[in-house]
Amino acid sequence: MSKRSSTAERQAKIAALRDQQRRSERRRTALIASVAGGVVAALVGVSAFVIYDASRENARLDAQAAADIDGVEQFEGLTAGHTDTAVAYEQTPPVGGDHNPAWLNCGVYTEPVPNENAVHSLEHGAVWITYDPSLPEDQVATLRRLAQGQQYVLVSPYPGISSPVVASSWGYQLELDSADDERLPVFVRKYLLNPELPEVGAPCSNGVGTPA
Repeated sequence: MSKRSSTAERQAKIAALRDQQRRSERRRTALIASVAGGVVAALVGVSAFVIYDASRENARLDAQAAADIDGVEQFEGLTAGHTDTAVAYEQTPPVGGDHNPAWLNCGVYTEPVPNENAVHSLEHGAVWITYDPSLPEDQVATLRRLAQGQQYVLVSPYPGISSPVVASSWGYQLELDSADDERLPVFVRKYLLNPELPEVGAPCSNGVGTPA
């Protein structure tokens, strides 16, 4: 197989995975809309409005994700070897580097997760949203909602981080003061399944860890 053909197949795979993410988001929105519209017959127009509003929001996120995000820090020269030992990462939380051969299953965790497994998930294209364990429960709920319907999002508490919320992908990180910061969903949209990564699209399931 030629290099050009291999690259085209890889790009097609990434595009298909991203499209699957979008379809999942639309199905979730349609379900919410149908429930809302079914409560009272007079609300029959609610479904169409909610779906339209969600489509407009997705378009807004796509436009913002196409530009630079204020505050995002980039890290280059990250190693990507496999190791069964603990790794002393330079960033907290880590954004890449040597990692455990087993990746962490994506989803929501209520307890801290092993760095080395989570970093492997980042290599597969995941976005890891971490938060200070003292973060108010309503903000934790906001973070968990970002993982709903997403196959490549990790959410977990992380003791000792320097900001209330930190979003990380392989080679990129954004520190936030609140779960309500408008840059957070844009970060997820921009760096989820980042095509820059050599292993993007590899599984974020059937690994280790049991999400809540």
